[in-house]
Amino acid sequence: MAEADAPTVATGLTPATPGGGVAPSPAGAPAVEGEKVMSLVDHLSELRWRIFKALIAVAIGTAIGFFFVTQLIAILSRPLGDRPLYFTSPGEAFFIQLKLSIVVGIILAMPVILFQLWRFISPGLTPEERRLARPWVPVALLFFAIGVAVAWVVLPYAMGFLLGFETPNLQALITADNYFGFIGTMFLAFGLTMEFPIILVLLSKVGIITSARLRSSRRYVILGIAIFAAIVTPGGDIISPVVLGLVMYALYELSIVLVRVGGR
Repeated sequence: MAEADAPTVATGLTPATPGGGVAPSPAGAPAVEGEKVMSLVDHLSELRWRIFKALIAVAIGTAIGFFFVTQLIAILSRPLGDRPLYFTSPGEAFFIQLKLSIVVGIILAMPVILFQLWRFISPGLTPEERRLARPWVPVALLFFAIGVAVAWVVLPYAMGFLLGFETPNLQALITADNYFGFIGTMFLAFGLTMEFPIILVLLSKVGIITSARLRSSRRYVILGIAIFAAIVTPGGDIISPVVLGLVMYALYELSIVLVRVGGR
């Protein structure tokens, strides 16, 4: 009488071959749980190391910015003319200088930040995706700088418009915190807006949008641009949202041309 088969015990291990090796897992079989954990740990360790390098670059840039913060405040205050800036608490002046220094540090460290970001995400891309995305990394930095430059040109006109509502009985008392918060938001809005065509071109490269679709959506985009420009520009003046809206629309038309030239 044949012996009954021994019960099979699920061990989660890959069976061994007669030669002592490990047999390959069947197609479609899930990976071993330990491998998943190690893969995730390695991935997080790489992310932590990239962030650490970026923070070191920001710290160095912040130290440089703090050294020149007095000159920076003088430059950023030029649109106010002879008007002084005030602070309302004993420690506010120090923290304003520190925040400005950190902003300078981030700007100076932006090439390192973008490089570390690229080194982190590029292994997950296909060779074709890396080839398409690589040239746009430095272009994104250049476009952001152009957006900040446009905001700097617009700033005196925006301040002149807003301060033009002063009356003998209604005088402006501008605090440094509010003023630098105002121009920081404005610079950020214009800088990020300049990334608009890069995003559209990259979406066209992966087949999500086409130039024909962009042209057919023009009326809705114009409405969205008007709403977006009115929301993100600070201060309530009419000049900033108008200039930002015109810049965004010009970039949209440029994106259509670039997408069409790219064969989409």
